[in-house]
Amino acid sequence: MVIGMASKKVTITLDEEQIGRIRALVHAGKASNVSAFVRHAVGVALDDVAGWGMLLAAALEETGGPLTADEKIWADEALGIGKRRKRSAA
Repeated sequence: MVIGMASKKVTITLDEEQIGRIRALVHAGKASNVSAFVRHAVGVALDDVAGWGMLLAAALEETGGPLTADEKIWADEALGIGKRRKRSAA
């Protein structure tokens, strides 16, 4: 985290077991506090998503580019998935 980086307090819900495990890590000195652990975990998850996105983009580029609408329909039918719904931007 960059010193002076803007931050915002939010409320999240975790399983009690997860919270217990995080607190145990903090108690063992593996994380400075619960918030620091969660910030780190979110950063790792965001990097992971970005990494998978780059990997997928590279794979698609090597195999002919993004799926066409017809290819998506075929894949959905092959996988037994119903019609796609548009996702909200939330």
